[in-house]
Amino acid sequence: MIPTDLIKGSLKTIVLKLLEENGRMYGYDITRKVEELTEGKIKLTYGALYPVLHKLESDGVLMTESENFNNRIRIYYSLTSKGHSLVTEKIKEMKEFIESLEKIVNPLPGLSYA
Repeated sequence: MIPTDLIKGSLKTIVLKLLEENGRMYGYDITRKVEELTEGKIKLTYGALYPVLHKLESDGVLMTESENFNNRIRIYYSLTSKGHSLVTEKIKEMKEFIESLEKIVNPLPGLSYA
């Protein structure tokens, strides 16, 4: 399992990408999808997920819809137009970050840092 501190900085991008690909989702659905896609290596807690969802909503990136499901209120999140344009930017940033980490973790042979 991947430690929470490594996931924390990527959570916004993860949420945006999932909502772009799957349309509207509710919190449990997001956590389940992340766990499924990562074969259980990333397990999101509600304590980490919901502050990110609320922040994205207050920033105008997400909108919410409430729906009654089996006598329980379920809150669905979906991207606004601002959210759709932000996804591309966040994915690009994430890819650059991953490529940079790869260069640190697996430097090219013969590369000198002197």
